[in-house]
Amino acid sequence: MSTVIEIGGALTLDGATAALQRGSVALAASSGDAVFDLGRVGAVDSSALAVVFAWLREAHVAGRSLVFSRPPQQLLSLAAVYGVSDMLPLA
Repeated sequence: MSTVIEIGGALTLDGATAALQRGSVALAASSGDAVFDLGRVGAVDSSALAVVFAWLREAHVAGRSLVFSRPPQQLLSLAAVYGVSDMLPLA
């Protein structure tokens, strides 16, 4: 069973470091595989991709699976522009 972790707020340059830290702490505190629910994320810029891929690296290093549910359309659009859509594990 996967742990669902809700991520909210803005995933933009101004808040990227704080968002990365919050997600990292939540991931470390959970056990097993995780689902990051992005349904409450507001504003998104290219920093969001850096944050998302950093969380994926952390999960990989810990030997855990991480998927994203309810990603904002802005995030999906940015992933398409940067050619990384196939790298985003979506629930």
